[in-house]
Amino acid sequence: MNILLYSPDNGVTRNFMPHLWMFLLKALTPVEHEVFLIDGNAQPMTEDELAQFVRVQDIRLVGMSAMTRMAARAYRMADAVRSVRTKVVFGGPHVTEVPDEPLGRSGEPRHADVIAIGEADYTWPRIVADAAAGNLQEIYQPTDDNGREVKPSLRDYPVIPWDSIDLEQFNLIRKLPGPIRTVLKQKTSHWNSLYVVPVESGRGCPYGCDFCTVTGFFGDAIRFRSNQSVVDELLRLKQRGRKESGTVAAFFIDDNFAINVKRTKSLLCDIIAHDAVLPWVAQISINLLKDEELLDLIAASGGRWIFVGLESVDAANLSSVRKSFNKPADYKLALDRLAQRGIYAITSFIFGMDGDTTGVARRTGEVIKTWPPGLPVFGLMTPYPATPLYDRLLKAGRLTRPQHWLDFHPFRMAFTPEKISITGAEAEVREAWTRSYSPQANEEALRRISERPFHERAVMFFARLAFRGIYFPQIRPRQWLFLLWRNRRMLCSLCFEALRHARARRSRRHSKRDGAPFPAQEVPVIKHNSDTAAA
Repeated sequence: MNILLYSPDNGVTRNFMPHLWMFLLKALTPVEHEVFLIDGNAQPMTEDELAQFVRVQDIRLVGMSAMTRMAARAYRMADAVRSVRTKVVFGGPHVTEVPDEPLGRSGEPRHADVIAIGEADYTWPRIVADAAAGNLQEIYQPTDDNGREVKPSLRDYPVIPWDSIDLEQFNLIRKLPGPIRTVLKQKTSHWNSLYVVPVESGRGCPYGCDFCTVTGFFGDAIRFRSNQSVVDELLRLKQRGRKESGTVAAFFIDDNFAINVKRTKSLLCDIIAHDAVLPWVAQISINLLKDEELLDLIAASGGRWIFVGLESVDAANLSSVRKSFNKPADYKLALDRLAQRGIYAITSFIFGMDGDTTGVARRTGEVIKTWPPGLPVFGLMTPYPATPLYDRLLKAGRLTRPQHWLDFHPFRMAFTPEKISITGAEAEVREAWTRSYSPQANEEALRRISERPFHERAVMFFARLAFRGIYFPQIRPRQWLFLLWRNRRMLCSLCFEALRHARARRSRRHSKRDGAPFPAQEVPVIKHNSDTAAA
């Protein structure tokens, strides 16, 4: 039987890191079935194109998963698939939160033949077997004989064959303009491919923040894979990079990678000991980043960026959503310690909390300026179904769009905050993005790390350009050209510095070949004052 695992695009920006669930379910599918993978973010398709693909490949079963903001798009794609008489099974957090919706039991048209509630590690092989036998049930849940939910232990985690899976749709080098790809091929043999691959080392989160869906879906009991399982997976990824003369980075998608600090240290020590080191990113709560030994191990094992959900610089706001373990007074110390080791933070903020007032973007920006540069991201407080926040707002009659996901608009509020208007909160988000990613802000960010190695500053610059696209559209070449033009001073500065580094390396090679000593020299850094940056 031919099976398609499809993830719809997120409706905000192109995300070229693949979703792990597709590869995990592919690894759990019996070998007699052929599995196709399409991620709509990396390989965009219209509804007609997806239906045509299903027809041509004789797909008999399509598995879909979607987060809440992607639900409406997912339903449209599912309708297209079902129109050609192919069965659709829906799973993931959103379906688990509102199981009646995709089945057409809540006033909506039916969009799925089957739904999988909760984690699908144990139910997916049953679904495939039933589909092959023409005996699909309507609802699948991971339960025992007594009807109690069963959570996968992760101790029997399947082997994902990263060394052989076709990842070309996720090759970031392919997304670069043609002239840049040509230059890279001429100058280096190590950038034929670039993948950011999701890796899971554990599941679950005990914190239970009011606005978060994680605890409701994965539970508050933390489960971990064995160290050896994770190390072996990283070694396969590293081998993939070597084989393709490319680069592979890992994104640990654990909801809190260091939730058990002792275990995390043990894993990082094993990664180092087995030479499984490669660049990686992870999500870690700021309160866990005080341990100096942990920070040293993060750096030594390849950690480059840490995503931290700071949410607010107002302690009262954090307390109101049950995230008082975040202490704004401690933010700077933790971020400074990361930066000292060449590790930078992706800092997430939420506006539209009940304690927010006009000027929250400016106040937050002033605090951010006191930290090492990083990648701040800003969003609006969003009441996801089945969360304590949603239930509380629904009961109070404060939801302005109770099913906001069916009429999705990025960066639009679905309820009225207490101390700021809906339009006011939306304007604050726009101001925060504009302030944080202006050409002047980008130049100032690099000035503050002017003594750090060149590659750190170059990565910081291009990462900031890419992250700007989370809010401001920049998918089309014309949008990218405009962005590069606005940031031309810093771009030229980095290019000139890169050329000097290249000349210095060539001189050293020639010196060694001729047998003459070549003294180590520092390459000067071009610095600009932020007030002279291009507008």
